[in-house]
Amino acid sequence: MSRGLRTTIAILAVLVVFGLITLPSLRQAIRRISAAQRTEEQARQDVMQVPVSTPSDVNVKAQMYWLSAASPVTLEASTIELPLSADPVERSKQLLVALITNVPSPSQRTLPADAILLAFYLQPDGTGVADFSDALSAETPSGIQSEQLAIDSIARTLGANVNTIRRLKILIHGQEVDTLAGHLDLSGLFPVSSPSAAAAPASVAPDAPATTDDLQSAATTARRPPLASIEQVPQ
Repeated sequence: MSRGLRTTIAILAVLVVFGLITLPSLRQAIRRISAAQRTEEQARQDVMQVPVSTPSDVNVKAQMYWLSAASPVTLEASTIELPLSADPVERSKQLLVALITNVPSPSQRTLPADAILLAFYLQPDGTGVADFSDALSAETPSGIQSEQLAIDSIARTLGANVNTIRRLKILIHGQEVDTLAGHLDLSGLFPVSSPSAAAAPASVAPDAPATTDDLQSAATTARRPPLASIEQVPQ
């Protein structure tokens, strides 16, 4: 056997031994990484799913707007019992979290399961500012109809249960974006129907483009601490 062949065999043997020694450690490292990823995912889900609770919560019959089970291209009002706060800001948070997490069936979902409500603010003029995670934009099916239904479900649910909100501004991760998922314009404000008008079948359409001052005010407000800059309007 030549010296070169013996050297090659020796190197391969060393590599095999080294691999056998390090394989358990490698497996453990992979398990730790997988566990960390699962923990992070679970933590994210837990944050999304934990309901907002306040001392003034009272169980009430809330009117929620999800896709109709009979017609997936229209919204349908569903009445469910929820603990809701008397404070309109906290109440709005509770409703939007429930809109994501309490959907009757996957086929009736209007907002992505991974979407998280990061913040909600209410301006004195009745403009509600809802700030969602990137998943709302990234995972909403692209198309004018699906995007419109998503915003409609938010606006109608708020309008049916919070009587101080008149307009809605949607932010994604604290920023104003051009569209929800490539089609529906998010640069303006959306009207929020009153409880008496919330059941009307017509789709919610954006108002005429808001002024620059309006948009800057809404976006700026949403990035400020709520207690320092948002006047909470009593319900």
